[in-house]
Amino acid sequence: MAVYGYARVSTEDQNLDLQRDALRAAGCEQIVEDVGVSAVAKKRKGFDDLVYALQDGDTLIIWKLDRAFRSLRQALDVLEVFERRGIEFRSLTDQIDTTTPMGKCMYQVRNAFAELERSLISERTKAGMEAARARGKQIGRPRLLSEKDVQTAREALLLRPCVTRKSLAAELGVSTHTLSRALK
Repeated sequence: MAVYGYARVSTEDQNLDLQRDALRAAGCEQIVEDVGVSAVAKKRKGFDDLVYALQDGDTLIIWKLDRAFRSLRQALDVLEVFERRGIEFRSLTDQIDTTTPMGKCMYQVRNAFAELERSLISERTKAGMEAARARGKQIGRPRLLSEKDVQTAREALLLRPCVTRKSLAAELGVSTHTLSRALK
């Protein structure tokens, strides 16, 4: 019956020290980490390997729910697997301990709110992007070819039969894919 910790940060620039210190203080014998991995990533090697390796009677401790789960559905699915396999789960800052009925309830409620928060952030981001587009702002990467470049490329392909898209793209300093996409 081992006690494992899991820590994750989304970018290489972030620091795991706070999570590591809290997990060690909670009695974790081993801490598995994912660095530079987004919460919404479908594959998180450290977390996936740890969940697979946990045995009956082991305990998984995390610093906070959003460090381990990308959605309520995933959190509930993992908890169900843990229950079947006899694995205990604790979240330190959320004060969740799934060995108690109240802890299981709090686990579900907290994950529902975490998913709601992510959905609201996504909704606000999309609304902001739409408002910016309506004001004429360019969203996304800047275009590599101007309208004049695209028109010149179209004329060259029509008037110069020996010109290929590849050679034309090289003349314009872009990839063939970028040129083809601009011509559509």
